Amino acid sequence: MGDWIDVCDADDIEHEDVMRWDHDGRTFAIYRAPDGAVYATDGLCTHEQVHLADGMVMDHEIECPKHNGLFDYRSGAPLRAPVCEALATYPARIEGGRIQVMPDQAG
Repeated sequence: MGDWIDVCDADDIEHEDVMRWDHDGRTFAIYRAPDGAVYATDGLCTHEQVHLADGMVMDHEIECPKHNGLFDYRSGAPLRAPVCEALATYPARIEGGRIQVMPDQAG
C-alpha cells in the first residue's frame, strides 16, 4: 500500500475543473467532479503526450487540448478518437479539506 501525498487545498480546484500536479519526476492531472469528488490520472494524453490540465473538463470527461481526444477521468477509459489507450488512474481523496493522492497505486 502506498502513502497518501498532500497535493493542495480542496478549494484550489473548482468543480468541473482540472489542475496539473508534478511529483517525484512525474506529472499528473487532478480533477474535481461536479459533485465535488476528486480523481487523479496520468497528466499526459496517451496519444501525443500533451498535458491534460490544458484541456477542457465536462462532467466526468477530459478533452485533450491538442486533437480533442476524450477520456473518462474516473476510469481513464478513452471515449473518442484519436485516443485509444486508457490513462492510468490513482486513488484520490479529500481529507481535512486537503486533496491527497496515492501516486504509487496506479489503477
